[in-house]
Amino acid sequence: MKKTAKHPEDMSAAELAEATRKFNEPFMYERARPMTAAERAEEKTLRRGRPKIGKGARKISISLEWDLLKKADAFAKKRGVNRSQLITRFVVDGLQRRAS
Repeated sequence: MKKTAKHPEDMSAAELAEATRKFNEPFMYERARPMTAAERAEEKTLRRGRPKIGKGARKISISLEWDLLKKADAFAKKRGVNRSQLITRFVVDGLQRRAS
């Protein structure tokens, strides 16, 4: 099968059939090789999911005024962080100031 940059939705029925022909063969998995130790270790790491930082994270639901949320998202984008990171930094800063 020759490599193509064409998206499957843009292929004709014949092109799509040719591109996916190898998946119609029975027991294709039997030709696979066993994973190496490095590949098994990488898979184990990937299956764990997101790395735990500290005691781990918990999703919460908060309410913000629409305009405030837009401003926060714009500020986060300018700083190169996501919304969760921005809110976390503000909470940590606020708690540190409160403790001082």
